[in-house]
Amino acid sequence: MSTLVDASLIAADSALRTLFAPHRAGRPTPAPTTLEAVPSELSERDKALSGALMRVNHVGEICAQALYTSQALAARLGPGSAQEREQLARHLEAAGQEETDHLAWCKQRLDELGSRPSLLNPLWYAGAFGIGLLAGRLGRQVSLGFVIETERQVEAHLDSHLDLLPAQDHASRAVVLQMKVDEVRHADEAQAAGGMDLPTPVKAVMRASAKVMTTIAHRV
Repeated sequence: MSTLVDASLIAADSALRTLFAPHRAGRPTPAPTTLEAVPSELSERDKALSGALMRVNHVGEICAQALYTSQALAARLGPGSAQEREQLARHLEAAGQEETDHLAWCKQRLDELGSRPSLLNPLWYAGAFGIGLLAGRLGRQVSLGFVIETERQVEAHLDSHLDLLPAQDHASRAVVLQMKVDEVRHADEAQAAGGMDLPTPVKAVMRASAKVMTTIAHRV
C-alpha cells in the first residue's frame, strides 16, 4: 500500500511540475544564439505560423511527460521481480528527463515568438496519463512497444514541421531537429530493451488521436 501511495504522490508532483512550474533544461538550447534567432527577422505571418507549430510541439512534450510518468508508475506496480520493475521504470524516467529538455526549449521558443502554450494542456496531460497507465499495465513488451510507436509517430510529425516552418526561422528549426534526433534514439532504445511491434489497428488509433490533438492545439 505504501508503494502505491508513494508512486501516486510522485505522479501527482510530476503533473503539477509539468503543467505549472517553470522548466529548466539539462542541456543548452540547440537554437542559434546569433542574430538569426531574433524573432524580429521574421514577418508577423511567419511568427504566427512558427508559434502555432511550436505550441503543437509543446503539447507533444506535455503529453510525453504524462506518458513516461504513468508508464513508470505502472512499471513499479506491475508484475515481475522488483529489480525488473525498477529497471523498466528507470528506463522510462531517463527518456522522460530528456523530454523535459524539449519542454523547456519549446516554451522558451514560444516566449521568443510572442506566442503561448495551449490552453488545454491540463486536458492533454490527463488524457496522455491515462493512456500511458493503460499501456504500462499491459506489461513490459507492450509498454516499450507503445514507446516505440509513439516516438516513431512523433519523428514523422517533427519531419512535417521541418517542412512547414519558415526557412528563416533557424531557431525553431534547430530545436525541432534536435528533438527529432532524441525521439529516434528513444524509439531505438525501447526496441533494444524488448519492445514489441504493436498491431496495425492500435497504431492507426494512435495516429488518429494524435491528429485530433495536434489540430486543436494548433489553434487553442
